[in-house]
Amino acid sequence: MSMANEGHGLLLASMEPPAGLEEEFQDWYDNEHVPERTGIEGVLSGVRLVCVEGWPRYVALYDLKTVSVLDSEGYRAVSGDNFSPWSKRILSKVRGQYRAAGVQVYPGDAVSGRFASMTLLRYRAVDPAREGELIEAALAAAAGRDERQAGTVRVYRVGDHGQTDYLVMIDWSHGPAVAAKVVPPPAFAALLDLVNTYVPYWKHGHLPGVYSKA
Repeated sequence: MSMANEGHGLLLASMEPPAGLEEEFQDWYDNEHVPERTGIEGVLSGVRLVCVEGWPRYVALYDLKTVSVLDSEGYRAVSGDNFSPWSKRILSKVRGQYRAAGVQVYPGDAVSGRFASMTLLRYRAVDPAREGELIEAALAAAAGRDERQAGTVRVYRVGDHGQTDYLVMIDWSHGPAVAAKVVPPPAFAALLDLVNTYVPYWKHGHLPGVYSKA
């Protein structure tokens, strides 16, 4: 999984609890799961998001110094066979699970900051030779409006099951109404299988979903 001389890594996980598990799901995520991961050496920050347009409803993003953090003893100690009993029980019940580990190919060293909303786009089975073209298209999608509303772009390369996927994240300083107006690049339309709009996850009037070590 390690890729030398590349940018920061990303771990993304999406899921949604079934009816009746919502309150415990939030307690588990806020009080055990995210703090476990943000306590691992090489995990730079973690943020929880809630979907306002799209599915599944919840996403967690972890910025990594490099993607090889996911091969470390610290990460293995709290994942897979070493999940806590609480984690095993919750994860056996949630729906819409998607996990992606990738390398930031643009800009290379950005981490999650404060934003009002975020657009997440996923492209499947992209020819890596078109990576530069995809980055340019993502930048155009973020800039194609009043410059005061321009978004901040991050692009990640994800290797999964023998194919190369790309995740594009556009952070906005404005709310989800702006994020929802993103026009995906037409040149890659056939490869696009997800366009979701997210806002930071809030609870009890503060933002417990942001755990930054910066």
